[in-house]
Amino acid sequence: MTPTETDDALQTPVVLLIEDEQGDAELIRWQLLERADDAFVVHIADSLASARLLIERERLIPDVILLDLNLPDSSGPQTVPRCRSLTDAPIVVLTGLDDVAATQRAIDLGAEDYLTKGGEGSSLRRAIRYAMLRHRREADSRLAATVFSHSREGIVITTPDGVIIDVNEAFSRITGYPRDEVIGRNPGLLKSHRQGPAFYAQMWRALIDDGYWAGELWNRRKDGEEYAELLTISAVRDSTGNTRHYVALFTDITAQKQHQQQLEFIAHYDSLTRLPNRMLLADRLGHALTQTRRHRQLLAVAYIDLDGFKAVNDTYGHAAGDVLLVTVAERMKHCLRESDTIARLGGDEFVAILTELPDMAASTPLIGRLLAAAAEPVDYQGAALQVSSSIGVTFHLPDDDSDADLLLRQADQAMYQAKLAGKNGYYVFANRVGCVG
Repeated sequence: MTPTETDDALQTPVVLLIEDEQGDAELIRWQLLERADDAFVVHIADSLASARLLIERERLIPDVILLDLNLPDSSGPQTVPRCRSLTDAPIVVLTGLDDVAATQRAIDLGAEDYLTKGGEGSSLRRAIRYAMLRHRREADSRLAATVFSHSREGIVITTPDGVIIDVNEAFSRITGYPRDEVIGRNPGLLKSHRQGPAFYAQMWRALIDDGYWAGELWNRRKDGEEYAELLTISAVRDSTGNTRHYVALFTDITAQKQHQQQLEFIAHYDSLTRLPNRMLLADRLGHALTQTRRHRQLLAVAYIDLDGFKAVNDTYGHAAGDVLLVTVAERMKHCLRESDTIARLGGDEFVAILTELPDMAASTPLIGRLLAAAAEPVDYQGAALQVSSSIGVTFHLPDDDSDADLLLRQADQAMYQAKLAGKNGYYVFANRVGCVG
């Protein structure tokens, strides 16, 4: 018996006796109270209508119903479902005849038990206790079944070795697999293979050691689409501690993941050109400096400003300017190497990080490509949009202690020197050689 059942057993049960024969009613009351006057709280109704008044008007909440099948307003086994419409309390049928067919029909219609009138009081009291206990446990089972069926979370029940024995409707809605297609199979049919063997080994270790695992993973629906889920798995153990089942509950969090990715993109990428923004540039430049010092290589920072961009905006409008920026950004991105980064600071200003340079001269072809990419005309509604670029370049040498901010300031200063030299060219920061290209 559970603690809840023990607490309930200590409370005085409320009995509603529905019996129209006064003599039988008094005998039953006496049998209930013969051992102790406070063993039960007994209410008597002589019909279903009287019982309804007690329940609805006087707010009586019975723990058990003792029901005579033959009443002034109802007769036979159908009295049970009519009584059931009044209350969810367990029903023990009282009959004066040993009519097996009628009592069996009453059980089929929802009664918990039946007794023959005139039996021993101990049998009656015991039947009431058992009916209450059985009804409570069945109510728990009904509640669990309702939760299983109506939960918005997918639920999977497996054997200890991972064979699926049941799933709920939400499982089928999320995964696309009907129930009959997964019973007897392993949940591995949902794998997306984004997680490797080590991931699942750790999951099983937690289940075996702790009886519980929770986390996020990617699975695959029946149609092949991948989805993210928030999953918890719990071991259901018997009284000896042996695992009898595993119960998994999961929620589809794909939409939340996509929203999170969108927020991360907005935080780190320029919304117009989709290039890294100032924040991601700082992160990548810091990482590139670390790698450069570790491998004793050169790194170049190129500050790029488009020449003539304001004239394009003034002549053709901001929509044309946006098309130009997107096109030039895409061209500059493709003219660099996989290890390089091109970012937009804002307006018509960009910064390129050129890594893994064996020497300063190795940057020259890359700078030339950037200049050519910016100078190539862009078609806009039949008009050729033309700009050029001024690029300032600075280098980080193997033994240099310059930080990211200093390099950006040096490249910015060099860019202004390129503009003063006539634009459509590049200038290397003075302390790093000092030359115009």
